[in-house]
Amino acid sequence: MTTKRLTQYAHGGGCACKIPPGELEAVVAGLTGPAAPQGPGELLVGLDDGDDAAVVRLSGGMAVVATADFFTPVVDDPYDWGRIAAANALSDVYAMGGAPIVAVNLLAWPRDVLGMELAAEVLRGGLDVAREAGCHVAGGHSVDDPEPKYGMAVTGAADPDRLLRNDAGVAGVPLTLTKPLGIGVLNTRHKATGESFPQAVAAMTQLNRAASEAALAAGAVCATDVTGFGLLGHLHKLARASGVTARINAAAVPLLDGAREALAAGFVSGGTRRNLDWVRPHADVGSGSEDDLLLLADAQTSGGLLVAGEVPGYPVVGELIAGRADGATLEIR
Repeated sequence: MTTKRLTQYAHGGGCACKIPPGELEAVVAGLTGPAAPQGPGELLVGLDDGDDAAVVRLSGGMAVVATADFFTPVVDDPYDWGRIAAANALSDVYAMGGAPIVAVNLLAWPRDVLGMELAAEVLRGGLDVAREAGCHVAGGHSVDDPEPKYGMAVTGAADPDRLLRNDAGVAGVPLTLTKPLGIGVLNTRHKATGESFPQAVAAMTQLNRAASEAALAAGAVCATDVTGFGLLGHLHKLARASGVTARINAAAVPLLDGAREALAAGFVSGGTRRNLDWVRPHADVGSGSEDDLLLLADAQTSGGLLVAGEVPGYPVVGELIAGRADGATLEIR
C-alpha cells in the first residue's frame, strides 16, 4: 500500500481544489428561495452569507447542523488522508458551535487503478477520527471515478441560542486563530516532491472540538473555520457578512515549521493565488509583502477556527473594527 502515491492521481490536493470563491458565489447566487418551504423546522443559517454549515431549528429547543465536505488526496498515506478528510468535514459543525452526531462516507474511487485495500484504509482513517469525535459513522455512498475523492456528510446538534455564525461579528473585539497557517504550501511541496511533513498532518488531523468549546465558553458568537479560501478569504466573508472591517497583524499569525521555506521554494498552489486575487480588491495591504499575503491567503485543509473574540490558550491575530467608508473589509498590517 505504500508504493502508490495517492497525490499523483489527483489534479490538485485537499481544499486547494475548491472552486474559486468568486466563481462559486456566482453559481449559487439566487438559490435561496423567495419563501420558506413548509416543513418541520426553521432555517436559521443557509446560503445567504456562505457560512460553514446549514442550521435548522427544531421544536424542543434544539437545532440540527448539516454539512458535507470531500476532496482529492492531500497526502499519500491513505489512512492519514481519511483522518484528514474526516476532521475537515467535522470542522464545519464545530465552526457553527455544534457537536457532530452522525456521518456518512462519500467515496469516489478509480477501482481499476487503485486497489480497494487502499480505499479500506481511507475509510478506516475516517472512522477512527469520527470515533475520536464521538460521532457515529453509518454507511455512505461510493462511485467509480477516475480521480479518488473522500469526505463525509455530517449531521450535528447545537443550541440555537448559542451558535457561532459568520455574520455576528462586531467592532471592538479581537480575532483569535486556533491553528497555525502553512498547511497549503507544505501539502503542495509534499505533492511535488514526496517529502513528508508530520507537523502538517498533525495540524490537519487535530479536531476543532476543543477550540469550539473554548470559544463558546468565552462567550463568542461569531466564528468560521479556515480552509480552502485561506485566512484572508474566510475573514473577508466574515467581515462582509458582519458589516465590519477586519484588521490582521501579519506578524502575529502563527505558521507551521517549514512554511516560509516551502513558500520561498515556490510551492504555492493555484488555489492560494486565486484566493489572493479574489480578496485583493477588498483589502488595504499597507506595506505587507507579497510573501506575507500569500501565506495569509494559503489554501488550508482542515485548518483552525477563526473566532471573533479572545479565546484563552490561542493567539490573537487581529481585531474587528468599524466598517471603512471605502468598503474595504480587510486591513493587513
